[in-house]
Amino acid sequence: MPMLDMPLEELRSYQGSTPRPRDFDEYWSRAVEEMHRTDSNVELVPAEFKSPYADCYHLYFTGVKNARVYAKLLIPKNVQGKCPAVLNFHGYTGHSGDWFDKLPFAAAGFVVAALDCRGQGGRSEDTGGVRGNTMRGHFIRGIDGEPDNMLMRNIFLDTAQLAKILMEMEQVDETRVGTYGVSQGGGLSLACAALEPRISRSAVMYPFLSDYKRVWDIDLAKDAYEELRTHFRFFDPLHTRENEIFEKLGYIDIQNLVPRIKGEVLMAITLMDNICPPSTQFAAFNKINSKKEAVIFPDYGHETLPDQNDRSFRFLMELKK
Repeated sequence: MPMLDMPLEELRSYQGSTPRPRDFDEYWSRAVEEMHRTDSNVELVPAEFKSPYADCYHLYFTGVKNARVYAKLLIPKNVQGKCPAVLNFHGYTGHSGDWFDKLPFAAAGFVVAALDCRGQGGRSEDTGGVRGNTMRGHFIRGIDGEPDNMLMRNIFLDTAQLAKILMEMEQVDETRVGTYGVSQGGGLSLACAALEPRISRSAVMYPFLSDYKRVWDIDLAKDAYEELRTHFRFFDPLHTRENEIFEKLGYIDIQNLVPRIKGEVLMAITLMDNICPPSTQFAAFNKINSKKEAVIFPDYGHETLPDQNDRSFRFLMELKK
């Protein structure tokens, strides 16, 4: 078959290149504790968009670092008993998308929440306050300061906090909550499931935010990963801090988080992906210890995958049982 990266037999055993910081577990325990101490101060505003079978709301909550965070929320009408729920996360630099995209799950009886990531294309706040480069990109935001102030850390926490908010809603069965996303959305779906272990199922496609060191080593720090190259060129041109930078990125590398996942995972992996290289996808998949399935697309890259949305829908529909 065509090959962009490693041979498939090597990909199946690849364990990643980005270092895992020694205090990784303490780092995320401290972060989750901060999230739980934060008063979410949830506000629901009826949306202008109307559906015959779901009530639609603008949901606002306060996340860590006092940022006001936004999500779309759809609640099925005429609910009897508690519903399953699904959280949807968007691609890099984007936003939560149209209401229309969420209607199939709402029509199937799911409560649906779709997050706007801080400082990207939607309504959520980026409260800032970091040292160093803010010129381009989010996963390097805060890399020159304390690891607790890295922006992507806060976005990961927003995903888990939104899951917690849904699980506490009277309409939601907290034991039947799933996540769904593509690219950055796939990475955030895995981060959410890692930080909120009650997540039952995660359906993801070619996740971003995995194995930054591998991306650098195979010279694919471009497109979505371009900010890594930009940071070195502008702020560390002699690479005197290269080890330090990749160690810090290890805190927000999903391949280091996924061993915490308890729920079932369905992952679509694309072997011709030059944006999220196959080895970075396998680095995350191979470290998941819970029940999992990989659907491998040998000839596809970072693009729409035939039948995979249908496969993901069927997978998450198992939460209805």
